[in-house]
Amino acid sequence: MNSTSYPASITAARLHGPRDLRVEQVPHPGPPGSGDVLLRVTSVGICGSDLHSYKDGRIGDNVLESPLTLGHEFGGIVEAIGDDPMGGDFKPLEVGMRVAVDPAQPCWRCEMCELGHPNLCHHLHFCGSYPDEGSLVQWMHMPARTCFPIPDHIDDAGAALLEPLGIAVHAVDLAKIKVANSVAILGAGCIGLSILQMVKLSGAQPIYISDKFPWRLKVAEKLGGIPINCDEVDPVEAFLRATGGNGVDVAIEAAWADHSVQQCAEMVRLGGRLVIVGISEDDTLVMKHSTVRRKGLTIRIARRMKHTYPRSIKLLSSGAVDLNCLVSHRFPLEQAPEAFAMNEAYENEVVKAIIDVGA
Repeated sequence: MNSTSYPASITAARLHGPRDLRVEQVPHPGPPGSGDVLLRVTSVGICGSDLHSYKDGRIGDNVLESPLTLGHEFGGIVEAIGDDPMGGDFKPLEVGMRVAVDPAQPCWRCEMCELGHPNLCHHLHFCGSYPDEGSLVQWMHMPARTCFPIPDHIDDAGAALLEPLGIAVHAVDLAKIKVANSVAILGAGCIGLSILQMVKLSGAQPIYISDKFPWRLKVAEKLGGIPINCDEVDPVEAFLRATGGNGVDVAIEAAWADHSVQQCAEMVRLGGRLVIVGISEDDTLVMKHSTVRRKGLTIRIARRMKHTYPRSIKLLSSGAVDLNCLVSHRFPLEQAPEAFAMNEAYENEVVKAIIDVGA
């Protein structure tokens, strides 16, 4: 494809307000500039944070002020390159390469980037977070440095799911899990199930996981977790009983960061560790001070990830993790509104919905 053959308009799924997602035409982005590549998007995963934006027209204090293309879990094919197309593996990208894409775009020049924390960049841009356009579109520009070449045996859905896997890798890094630590995971969505696989690889045992949807818990059990239905039993009581009243060494919150955060604090042992990955719907974080203080808990909050794509690609390539088992539904781009409505209502036993943009 050259600059004279770009179509005038392309298809995108754009959010106009709460639950108002429309498939419409937008201008083609044109040739990429220096340091960028033009991607033909292949597949996009629907993330819980996308559902926050879809449901409320905001995520935290980031409020939608004009129509926005959603999507940040994605892969694509390099269609054109600008000058200096250095990829995330520190090698030049080439036209035709299949890549997984880190949606975060740090500046690489601020203090936090220099300190090795690009996920905390002072000038961070992020796909699908207002005002930065997302990946539910046929073609888009991305910095070459955010693109990681993938082998042929990783399919398009797997390329998209490397993003939540990267989040899981970072969460387990923060948890500092040791061999034979006991772990509780609250939330058996795509992130929670990815964390479960990372925790298992770290040597933790036993691994408990709670959710209110039985079909998710079935997947969790197949992946090695001990399932607890939080609509049927109190997960705190269940986990404390299972550990003889001591509590687990590590609790990881991967749900909606509401009352589940306090539940994590209650089920962790004295001196234990708590990692919060979920995003609160009402932008608040509530824990009982005496619980946290008297237990002397170490609390870490995950802010996405830090250069975890190379490890994630290695894990998926080796067969150490299974991401295909998480994909329950697939939709073409034209049916993105239906996919979001179904996912937000947790209908049809949804675990992970993939939008096949390139279909």
